Amino acid sequence: MKAMILAAGLGTRMRPLTDHTPKPLLEVGGIPLIVWHLEKLAHYGFKEVVINIAHLGWQIPQALGDGSEWGLHIVYSDEQEEGGLESAGGIVKALPHLADSDLFLVVNGDVWTDYDFEVDKKLGEDVLAHLILVKNPEHNPKGDFSLLDGKVVDSPQYTFSGIGYYSPKLFEGVPYGKSALAPLLRAAMIEGKVTGELYEGEWYDIGTPQRLEALNARLFNSY
Repeated sequence: MKAMILAAGLGTRMRPLTDHTPKPLLEVGGIPLIVWHLEKLAHYGFKEVVINIAHLGWQIPQALGDGSEWGLHIVYSDEQEEGGLESAGGIVKALPHLADSDLFLVVNGDVWTDYDFEVDKKLGEDVLAHLILVKNPEHNPKGDFSLLDGKVVDSPQYTFSGIGYYSPKLFEGVPYGKSALAPLLRAAMIEGKVTGELYEGEWYDIGTPQRLEALNARLFNSY
């Protein structure tokens, strides 16, 4: 299975830290956020990773190279000219690098987690996506989706972690350009084609300088 890291966001809420550094290169525990993902992906047997880039995007391939440092092969999907295509738009542009398999993993570049990525994950028949949900953090108290008999439904209870396994079929017919992922998922949920699970391990959305500082403090105290 291939993996994609979404790394093209503007990082507006992280300013001034992201005025000169793309958010995935901000350091947590002395290591760039995106490198935590790369190390885990390599550890769990992934070999090929697609990374989309936009805001200050040139810095990311400059920092990561071709991925050989981690035993990976990295391909960059460049959205710098477009200025970022949002989650679904970014995946659609990167599909030529992903759609040669029945399933691929997508993870947001601005989360930190100890979730174990599954390189051999399988989806049930007619399932288009499998989402990893987490308990609601303080900044999203109402949540996004619920679980009902293993299916994800469009009712707020848990928070979508930004980690999901997707069939290329979910993106069939989606035109090139900016587009969000949530409407696609909600349409598939109505048809009962989205499964999910609640992950109760560590997960942090690094959306503000304060959250970054808090995670750094926690890691420093832990290690």
